[in-house]
Amino acid sequence: MTERLGTGDWTFAVNDTWAKIPDEIVLGDCAAVGVDSKDNVYAFNRGDHPVAVFDKNGNLLRTWGEGVFTRPHGVHVAPDDTIWLTDDGDHTVRHCTLEGKILLTLGIPGKPAPYMSGEPFHRCTHTALSPQGDFLYISDGYGNARIHKYTPGGKLLSSWGEPGTGPGEFNIPHNICCDPDGWIYVADRENHRVQIFNGDGKWETQWNYLHRPNGMCLAHGHSPLCYIGEGGPAGEINRLWPNIGPRVSIHTTKNHEVKAQLGKTPGGMFPGGFTSPHGIAVDSGGHIYVGELSGRSWSRFAQGDAPPKRRVIHKLEKVAA
Repeated sequence: MTERLGTGDWTFAVNDTWAKIPDEIVLGDCAAVGVDSKDNVYAFNRGDHPVAVFDKNGNLLRTWGEGVFTRPHGVHVAPDDTIWLTDDGDHTVRHCTLEGKILLTLGIPGKPAPYMSGEPFHRCTHTALSPQGDFLYISDGYGNARIHKYTPGGKLLSSWGEPGTGPGEFNIPHNICCDPDGWIYVADRENHRVQIFNGDGKWETQWNYLHRPNGMCLAHGHSPLCYIGEGGPAGEINRLWPNIGPRVSIHTTKNHEVKAQLGKTPGGMFPGGFTSPHGIAVDSGGHIYVGELSGRSWSRFAQGDAPPKRRVIHKLEKVAA
């Protein structure tokens, strides 16, 4: 029997075997996921084939990016069906076609800005375009506590953020999104919150009661929903506590209501459980794709030998009401 998560309008069937990956193709931890206008799915992973492209039925269409990326981290598929890929290992953002042609590189590969200098980039994490596509926002990241605002052509316009716990301060700005009204959502992971800014970096509000928000995406079009992949406990003492994560939560952007928290806790590599939902995307049908760092996170929830095959990406299929 297919495992289901959620209730009512927020019920999803778990499809752990959605991705049909040939034995000769080795994919690694899936750091980020994106969906294009045809509902093709892009798994940005840390294996031999960094960009793996699937159709909506899970058939592998192609791979690309071999030899280009150091440590994949973020995906943003633009409305014009180009893709922005963030590599925190070589401190760059690359703008590419969906077939892998590089159109623009921001940052100098392998040459980070000084640690905590505020200058771009030191282990940047993710990107988001403004609604009209006239601004590009970059979260930066592991070695900075900063958001950078660029033109899509690569001109730096402004930056904001400092390390800390107050409004407009960050403790690993891990992901970033922009809604149809131009509000900027930043997953402030180690502060366990999402901060919301206007397009110029003015702090507006924040969402609390999250646990290590990793992946984050907004649904296509003008849907007022935000999907967040929350990490589980990182400490040995509380790793098997329930009700903390890992999980996928669904939020409204207006008035901030939590509509669902999906995932059995404590986590694990079983249907309905997560190890580390690090990447998340939603297609036109409301189905959720979750990329996991299972290769490095499974041992938080299990003892013994590593599983023979890591779980890279799985699908939560929305059940019609």
